[in-house]
Formats: sequence, C-alpha cells, structure tokens
Amino acid sequence: MDKVAIIGASGFTGAELMRICSTHPHIEVIAATGETQAGKRVADLYPSLAAAYGDMEYVPTDDTSVLEADLVFLGLPHGASQSVVPGLRGQVEHIVDLASDFRLDDPGLYPEWYGDEHSAPEMLDEFAYGLPELFRAELSGAELIAVPGCYPTTAVLGLSPLLKAGRIDSAGLIVDAATGVSGAGRPPKPHTTFCAVDEDFSAYGLLDHRHTPEMEMVLRQHTGTEVSVIFTPHLAPMNRGILATCYARPVGDLTTDDVLGLLHDAYDDEPFVVVSERSPSTKATLGSNSCHITARVDPRTGWVVVLSALDNLVKGASGGAVQCANLALGLPETAGLAVAGMYP
Repeated sequence: MDKVAIIGASGFTGAELMRICSTHPHIEVIAATGETQAGKRVADLYPSLAAAYGDMEYVPTDDTSVLEADLVFLGLPHGASQSVVPGLRGQVEHIVDLASDFRLDDPGLYPEWYGDEHSAPEMLDEFAYGLPELFRAELSGAELIAVPGCYPTTAVLGLSPLLKAGRIDSAGLIVDAATGVSGAGRPPKPHTTFCAVDEDFSAYGLLDHRHTPEMEMVLRQHTGTEVSVIFTPHLAPMNRGILATCYARPVGDLTTDDVLGLLHDAYDDEPFVVVSERSPSTKATLGSNSCHITARVDPRTGWVVVLSALDNLVKGASGGAVQCANLALGLPETAGLAVAGMYP
C-alpha cells in the first residue's frame, strides 16, 4: 500500500480526498491535517467519514507523520501552498497540489489575477499540469503536480479537441458555466449561506475570474495556438456540479456530426470522459470522476456550442487529484475512482 497524507483535510476537497481514498485498493491515508481542527476527530466534522476513519484525529500541518507518506495531497486555500511546498519538497516523493498556486506558467499572471506576487516563481516550471486526458505523459511518475481548477477542467475538456483539430476559431471563445456552492469551500461566506443561495442564480467574477488565464494557458499549451477566452461563472443553488456551455466560431464548413466525431476521436479511449448526443447534466456525474460532453453546430447563427458537465469536487478537484496520484505512483489510473454517477 502507498501511504498518503492530506494537508488541509478539513476542507471540502480534503474530505472528498478522504472519501475516495477510503475505498482505494492501493492507498492508505496515514495523516490528515487541519490547523483549525487539530485534535478533533475527523468523524466529528464529517460524520460521513466515520465508518472509514473511526477515531482518526486531525493533526497540525507540521506533524511528523506527514513526512512518512509516499505522496502528499495539498487541499489548502490559494496562497498557502507556496509556503508549504518548498519545505516539503525532498521530504516526500510526490506532491499533488489542488490549489492554484502552481498552475500558471507565468509568474506575472499571479499579481494580475490573484492580487499577490508569487513567492516561489522558480518552481512554476517544475510542476506538471494535472489533466491526464491532455498531459498524461508528463504525469507518469511526476514529483510535483498542480491539479487544474474545476472550471478549466470542464471547459478545456470540451474545447481542446476542436481547437487542436483547427476546426474552431481560437479568438473570442465564450465560456458560460454554473457551479454548485461547494466550489466556494467549507468556511461560511455571506453569499453562500442557505438563504443567499436558495432560489437564486447569479453571475460573479465578471471579466476578471482567476480561472480565465488558466483556461487560456492550457488550451494554448495543448494546441500550440494563442487563445482568448471570455469567461462568466455562475453560482447555482446546488451542492455539487459544473455545467459549462462554450461557444466558438467554426473554421470552414462544420456539422454537428463533425464535432461529435472529433470529440469521439479524442475521448472514446478515455475512461473518464463520456461523449454523447445527450445534453449533459450535473446530476448524471454526481460522485463520479467522469466528464460528460456533447456539441452542436448551429448553421443558422454560425456558432459551435460545446457543453460539458462534471462533479466539481470529484473530476474537478479531488478525483482528478487521485487520478494524477495514480499516475505518479505507477498505479492503475482508474484505481479507486468511480465512473458511474449516483442517481437519484
């Protein structure tokens, strides 16, 4: 069994990592840290984990048990990993970071989009970007992995095959996406309380959401083409899930059968991507590590529409992280991960 530790295990992504790892055939969680929860039992914060973790307690981040792990997951808020990774590197074989601290390849983007200078810019080029469907070769045995954001995972999986084939215009891509409230994290915020979210649907991060440069970077890296994206996220009154509706202009004559064919060519051998003529829904992906995708070409308006859905806490975060960890550790890529969603 490979030993893993989860730093920041008291948050939603940390709890989801613990849930997934509890049934993983090759992984054992030996330490779960949570600075504000240290000394408290995991089961008291998340009763859903009681049967799997019994009396396990959260420990401080600097607990020596973390260094006994073969791989460490970081489920920390943005900015925190920058101070943890340099000291942790070399102490454990693999680090998988779920935050945005090491996703971007240009340090100049951090003050522009995140508001602060990066404290370890020299390490940005050393991280592999954790989207196996596009960058599997770089992830095999990788020491340092930056797991994508949930919005970029959803949009990039939908758009990248069409861009790579040169069948859609790389300029002026439009991504409209709605997510569940768990994407905002466990700590309460005024706009994520029940009364604020229930029976409401709202857009936020207008023109300046920090996942925008990540989408552009990944699409550029995968396709070799400069890309511009206008991204509008929305908060939906649901716990989990993301549905992205992406719009692009076609290059040359293009039909719905053409775009579906390109998506099938890209993903029919991928265990966690489902391409279908069906319109994707967030509920269909609930609890799974799968992304569901479809596309249409509208000859009347001249637009290509690509829709994709996934569970933001699984394929969009913790499940994607375990998929990357499997590759880093030399384990079967699908180990411990569900392909089928929960319904109802």
